[in-house]
Amino acid sequence: MTESLEQPFGLRQFPTGIAGLDRVLSGGLFIGGNYMVMGPPGAGKTILGNQLCFHHIASGGRALYLSLLAETSSRLLATLERFTFYTPDALGDTITYFSGSSALEKGGLEELLQLIRTETRRLRATLLVLDGTTVLEGVSSQQDWIRFLYGLYVSAEITECTTILLMQTPQSTDLSREQTIMEGLIELAMPAYGMRAARELRVRKFRGSGFLEGRHSYAITEAGIVVHPRTEELLAAAQIASPGVAATAEQESKKRIGPARLDDMMRGGLPADSITLLLGASGTGKTLLGSHFLLANATQREPALYFGFSERPSRLERKLARFGLDITHARAEGHLEVLWQSPLQPHLDVSAERLLEAIRRGNIRQLFIDGLGGWQRAIGSAERLDLFLTALFSELQALNVTTMCSVELPALFSPTLELPMTVSGIADLADNLIFLRYVELESQLYRLLSILKMRESDYDPAIREFRITNHGIDVAPTFASAQAILTGVAVPLSREEQSKPFPAKAEDAEGRQP
Repeated sequence: MTESLEQPFGLRQFPTGIAGLDRVLSGGLFIGGNYMVMGPPGAGKTILGNQLCFHHIASGGRALYLSLLAETSSRLLATLERFTFYTPDALGDTITYFSGSSALEKGGLEELLQLIRTETRRLRATLLVLDGTTVLEGVSSQQDWIRFLYGLYVSAEITECTTILLMQTPQSTDLSREQTIMEGLIELAMPAYGMRAARELRVRKFRGSGFLEGRHSYAITEAGIVVHPRTEELLAAAQIASPGVAATAEQESKKRIGPARLDDMMRGGLPADSITLLLGASGTGKTLLGSHFLLANATQREPALYFGFSERPSRLERKLARFGLDITHARAEGHLEVLWQSPLQPHLDVSAERLLEAIRRGNIRQLFIDGLGGWQRAIGSAERLDLFLTALFSELQALNVTTMCSVELPALFSPTLELPMTVSGIADLADNLIFLRYVELESQLYRLLSILKMRESDYDPAIREFRITNHGIDVAPTFASAQAILTGVAVPLSREEQSKPFPAKAEDAEGRQP
């Protein structure tokens, strides 16, 4: 038995063995509690029930799995063999399977309840899973059903045997009587978002402890049920439990972006621990500028992380090498990690878990998220992205990570700055905004850069032209070559001015307009 199972009786929790579910339940189930798990066919109720049993016996408990379904125990066990939690050696020893159908047919709910009490005592079970309780609706009245639930509640408390009922989601949404008796109610659902199906877990009630509210993603894998708590709910609970500390002198320093003249425009670089958005259409140089930022600060003391949705590590290395940015050496030395996230990953919270785990594992101090739109494709509801990013940005700042994110703008040319609807609210939360854009003039494209916002620092607001060269991004020393405004009205330069390269050193680094 684990230590938690050997404590004196009281409101004592023990882990379910499913890490994400334990986070949602703030620790796990209570000894002697009775819980109901509801869901439609195929939601994974039976898998969850068996997984809880095998994790329970692995920690020293004894489990009893009683089924009212037509499926035989041998067929059920055959389907469990593909899961890694299944251990056949425990069968008949610390975990027992049997059917309650005969008792139910013989004496109804009263006979079934008596069987449960007898076998629980005989086997010294500390966890009981009752599968297929939906069939009881057809053989009992509502009054008998409530009396049966109350009998299980009393039996669980007396024997200290935690009881879990698995049943299909009832047609009636009125579960007021069941919720009064049951100490916990967990609902599994399979909603559809457009053409994509999802799996979501929701705790509707959990007596004796707080829990993470709302819907949480889960998946059925070889390991069984894997629960991914909703990122914003999980991070909010963690931040309440561990409030931030006062900023240090190191946190108040600046982090270079890389291109010297851009650093000059930002009076030395980005404020440490700040959030910066790179806004620009496709091809304006967002990935390149973000990579400049990572390499400018990547050292053993300040390791960096690239997290992107489109560039695999090998492809990113080849792409940046064309511009004189060698990330191969930085990766080999352990100063830079490149983490690719498949844009086909349907779970928003899975990618957030990977990102935060990599940051904590590598003590990351510089982060470039290449393409916030990659998370847009992983959300089931559009209104969630703002909440998700708000919680994530707050956590990154609490971890002392200076973060830069690229945001794809929908139009190559636009007289106004139009943010995608899914990230329009995040611009207000960001500390710094850098705008990269195209200007078309005499059948040629020019790239312009401007700083729209810096919350904790003075900066140069002038519009600068920048070019992508064999050595990366080169920013003009003054505004003279960028006589254009954000509405797209441009004044042609002379041929001599157009062909003149940017000087190696800016004579007017401030670039202030007359």
